[in-house]
Amino acid sequence: MSTVVTTDPILTRPARRTAMRTRLQNALPQIVLAPSFLLTIIFVYGFIIWTGYLSFTNSKTFPSYGLTGARAYQRLWNWTFESDPPSSWYTSITNMGIFGVLYVGICLALGLLLAILLDQKIRGEGVLRPIFLYPMALSFIVTGVAWKWFLDPGLGLEQTLHQLGWTSFHFDWIKNKDFVIYTVVIAGVWQASGFVMAMFLAGLRGIDSEIMKAAQIDGASAVQLYRRIIIPLLRPIFLSAFIVLAHMAIKSYDLVVALTSGGPGGSAWLPSNFMYEYTFKRNEMAVGSASAIIMLMTISAIIVPYLYSELKEKAR
Repeated sequence: MSTVVTTDPILTRPARRTAMRTRLQNALPQIVLAPSFLLTIIFVYGFIIWTGYLSFTNSKTFPSYGLTGARAYQRLWNWTFESDPPSSWYTSITNMGIFGVLYVGICLALGLLLAILLDQKIRGEGVLRPIFLYPMALSFIVTGVAWKWFLDPGLGLEQTLHQLGWTSFHFDWIKNKDFVIYTVVIAGVWQASGFVMAMFLAGLRGIDSEIMKAAQIDGASAVQLYRRIIIPLLRPIFLSAFIVLAHMAIKSYDLVVALTSGGPGGSAWLPSNFMYEYTFKRNEMAVGSASAIIMLMTISAIIVPYLYSELKEKAR
């Protein structure tokens, strides 16, 4: 004789509710993130694809969806419009090289130096840290306007020193097309070096003190301690700071506009300024899109290897 076991539905109802609650809790992060994920896919990656498509068209004031191959890229690198400066794109990428190298290099060196000095437990460290870090809280627009006033020969530093009696002092870089890009470097370094200092200071405070004590016992001098032990241990901080600074350098459109208004004859243009000018002011949407794609490829060439190394490190 077989026995039939029946399950009381009343007894399983709490278990069903518990299982449903567990499923909802597990799915809650995906539900919350789904709208922002969808918007990111559409308005970031979707428009990247759209911009890439426009760069292979003959779009002018409005989009034109007929493909014309790489003509926009050819026009970008071999500029032939008689009414435009023949070297506007080359000026932009040259300025990007000057600004990028000096901005990243000086910020790294100055940030590391400030971090090392603050790491000596000097008096007033709690006051100095926020003073150095404060400029990073400002937007590029505010930084650019402030330094524009400061560097203006008729208003800022030069005029002040003339009033104090030093009439032979001249500092007109912001008006000089050959030196205007260096004023952008000065303003950018002033803003970002404190942030880099904070990153290095956090890295220095995270180093095991026993390692440094052992090196000192072995007779290592302060210079050898930093050169052979501490600075090599800060390699991840160097890499992270480089990625952040390089990204900021490539997209420093607002700093250039606020500080120099593009400089005399566009002499302070960066690729971001070129892209905006030719897309929205000179009605060359295809050429502007091509320059935007080149900027994207530059950023990707910096960030993708970094992400790959990070993911590879976590997979070990």
